Amino acid sequence: MTEPSESLARGVQVERGDRGAVIGAGLTWLSTWSLRILLIALGLVLVGLLVGALWTIVLPILLGIIIATVLRPPVRWLVRHKVPPALATLLVVLAALVVLGGLVALIAPQVANQSDEIVAGVTGGIGQVQQWLTSGPFGLGQGEIGAVLDSITKQLQASATTIAGTVLTGLSSVASGLLNVVLAVVLAFFFVKDGPRFLPWLTAVSGQRAGAHLVAVLERAWRTLGGFIRTQALVSLVDAVFIGVGLIATGVPLALPLIVLTFFGGFIPIVGALVAGALAVLVALVTKGFTTALIVLAVIVAVQQIEGNVLQPILQSRSLGLHGAVVLLAVTAGGGLYGIAGAFLAVPVAAVFAEILRYLGEEIDKRAGLTAAEPSAEPTGEQEVAERPEAERTAQEATRETGPEDPPR
Repeated sequence: MTEPSESLARGVQVERGDRGAVIGAGLTWLSTWSLRILLIALGLVLVGLLVGALWTIVLPILLGIIIATVLRPPVRWLVRHKVPPALATLLVVLAALVVLGGLVALIAPQVANQSDEIVAGVTGGIGQVQQWLTSGPFGLGQGEIGAVLDSITKQLQASATTIAGTVLTGLSSVASGLLNVVLAVVLAFFFVKDGPRFLPWLTAVSGQRAGAHLVAVLERAWRTLGGFIRTQALVSLVDAVFIGVGLIATGVPLALPLIVLTFFGGFIPIVGALVAGALAVLVALVTKGFTTALIVLAVIVAVQQIEGNVLQPILQSRSLGLHGAVVLLAVTAGGGLYGIAGAFLAVPVAAVFAEILRYLGEEIDKRAGLTAAEPSAEPTGEQEVAERPEAERTAQEATRETGPEDPPR
């Protein structure tokens, strides 16, 4: 007599030796999970479409949260020294704007003074290319080169309307970007000033049990986001300093703007450093020649190797816990969907999403009995406080503390 064994399908019993029943149970299990995965995928697609439709609102909010992670530590320090939260936030925001304004004031004169050198270098480079085409392996005559240039000129003239439209679109994008930055700074001010009030409000709206999980997830997301910004700032600063030393030593013009571009480009892992380095090599090529460009390229490659093999494994693995392939795919997807802003925000969003998945995995392990501290199923009455999971009690206690020590949400 055969003994019954539980199949893959929940609650379905099949007899041993009955292949058809086993296959049917497996197909039932597969179809159930396929439907669940399809529904989850559909939900993610709808969320993506909603974010795309509300991108003009979502982008300033995300930028404001990132700026808040930078501004919150000095604001907390001032509040600890008896400065009112609103005044402390205002002072820190104004100080940050002064620093950025001073940086622009330093860069603008260099760009204006050295633009002639850049133009002269480009003109000389075009002349060298013409000479190489004339006397090089192609052996083109001046008439043939002139015909090619005339053809290019006519093509550009025929595309004048398209080019003008592209320029206007670019100017519109720049204006929209400046507006988003201003709105993000204003939002960051409110996030930093009123952030500690968010968790108690969220817990009151969602309830103690759901609020405890939301508080835990948001705590982790905030720490992950802040860790990414601080770590990436340190890595970008090291890149900018060493590459800047190489640019200054070789006499490449626009060294300070290139240093600043290298620093901010470092916040877009892999892609940002590549673009900033390529631009530095291009400027060196058209202004100082091939040898200087090779020296600059060697410096950039050496610094990138130090960053990739020393700094990032030590620092970013602790703050993000993301594989390099995941980072690259996130940057590619973010840039393809939402442009430069998407590439900049892709890694922080991926890191926060990974932290949420880790929290869900921990909660699943607790309920599955795979961890030592397994909470009771449904604590009721006077046993609820004693049997409540420790993380939930800690989160509820944190919601009662609305002082300046709490990080903003």
